[in-house]
Amino acid sequence: MEMQKIQELVANQQKMRALNQAFYNDPDIYRMDLERVYMRSWLYVGHQSEIHNVGDWFLFNFDRESVIIIHSAPGTVNALVNVCRHRGSRIFDEPHGYAKRLTCRYHGWTYDIDGSLRAAAYMSDDFDKSKMGLKKIHCEVLEGMIYVNFADSPAPFQAVRDALTECLRPYRLDQAKVAYRHNYPIESNWKLAVENYTECYHCAPAHPEYTRGHSLAEPESRSSRQHDEVMARAAACGLSETTVSRIYLRAECFGADYAYERYPMWRGHITGSQDGQPVAPLMGDIKDYDGGTTDFQIGPVTFALAYCDYVVIYRFTPDGLERSNCDVTWLINADAEEGRDYDEDKLIWLWDVTTHADQKIIERNAKGIRSRFYEPGPLSTMENFTWNFLEWYLDVLKGPGPGESNRVEISIAS
Repeated sequence: MEMQKIQELVANQQKMRALNQAFYNDPDIYRMDLERVYMRSWLYVGHQSEIHNVGDWFLFNFDRESVIIIHSAPGTVNALVNVCRHRGSRIFDEPHGYAKRLTCRYHGWTYDIDGSLRAAAYMSDDFDKSKMGLKKIHCEVLEGMIYVNFADSPAPFQAVRDALTECLRPYRLDQAKVAYRHNYPIESNWKLAVENYTECYHCAPAHPEYTRGHSLAEPESRSSRQHDEVMARAAACGLSETTVSRIYLRAECFGADYAYERYPMWRGHITGSQDGQPVAPLMGDIKDYDGGTTDFQIGPVTFALAYCDYVVIYRFTPDGLERSNCDVTWLINADAEEGRDYDEDKLIWLWDVTTHADQKIIERNAKGIRSRFYEPGPLSTMENFTWNFLEWYLDVLKGPGPGESNRVEISIAS
């Protein structure tokens, strides 16, 4: 689709209405999504407990890109592009592993775990190994959570760190571990998956398991008396009462969104579980259950729910024009033992059953949008957050702001 036509679609978008069909099924718009959203935003890739020892690594894949997230030195995590500098072969295919050296299995080029080239046989006398390290992208760790950014000059991560460190500190996520992680492939454009997550208009009809414990299915829950009661107990339980939100068009810098808000669960429910009762030990420094839960967000496509006994992190990535992935991570205290302190099936039950339901919801939505009879409908007042995302997305398609660039230049490991 010509750029002029795309800009006309953006200009003609009505406020608080769903997007035009082309935003979900046009390949040129999809390529713009990759360059302007995913290659310039901070993206969650995993937790430091997944690479506990020096030499441990895992892959972060989306669309055609692959990055090696590696514990390259004590206290240091690097993000190395999984593309050999010789003729472009992938270094690793497996999802995770351990290595003292990174060796390309095509022609044997070997790299140190910091990405620098160590050996390349039969090269010319003027070959300079120091200039042929693996390409490296920006990487930051916040409370044990690892984020990357492909841009040559990404938005500073410090604003996120300053805003959320104290809010998240009671959970001690830097001392947590991954109890379970699962990818849910979805046959839809990535935006439909994000849109679905950003509204609870569908919660009551689609998620009875979630709705019976979570108050967001009721629009006024955050201004209720019960909300005030939970906030009063939060501090005594060691939890932050702070509410911060700098997301999408209100973000300080592009792709460095952040938000944190605590709100009540329904009475009789103190965590996200089948019966509303604890499924793991209290997290970090939290002293007791206050009857609430927390939403937090970092970047435009990573969202999390923090209960007193576990944290669940959602990340959405594209895998093609009409394919996407929802990656879900469950974090608990590092010293919790399965069978003694928690039961895995009970821990993951709520968000596993909910995400399986969302897969079907989103794919059904995608099928309807492909119809020649589809036209954008009006959004509900319960979809204001969704409109915040869509309004920002439309603004992204207009082009970079003053002093910004969509160009991605990735540094070379040295």
